[in-house]
Amino acid sequence: MNARPPLPPFTEETATQKVRAAENAWNNQAPEAVSLAYTGDTQWRNRDVFVSGRAEVVRFLTQKWERELDYRLIKELWAFTDNRIAVRFVYECRNATGQWFRSHGNENWEFDDSGLMRVRRASINDQTIDESERLFRWPAPGPRPADHPGLTDLGL
Repeated sequence: MNARPPLPPFTEETATQKVRAAENAWNNQAPEAVSLAYTGDTQWRNRDVFVSGRAEVVRFLTQKWERELDYRLIKELWAFTDNRIAVRFVYECRNATGQWFRSHGNENWEFDDSGLMRVRRASINDQTIDESERLFRWPAPGPRPADHPGLTDLGL
């Protein structure tokens, strides 16, 4: 298995790098590529869905991005320890009928020694918004531009 730097134990700098790398990967919306950041036997809880292993990660993300259109995500480091990172995040997307949502969440991550995520637990709440209330407007899919404000700067 290839290492996925930055590796634990994390510092504030390397934990922040890990968070931004995850944000960029999810914003690219390529399920197979995203799955490579996780161990082969990764365990997830995403809302009320439980996912085990990379194949299920790919299936989950494929279905997610088929449903959540024009998806854009911002993650922010909340806390970290040696091999764990806590993240808060917000994403915006719309459904097939055109209703926009802003979803607020928290994730707890645990990594193996090679920097692959073995545990991901996500709690998420959805808020309906009007298209005019959107704050994330960079081209999608694709990473958030370096000069785009983060969650704290946006007051989220």
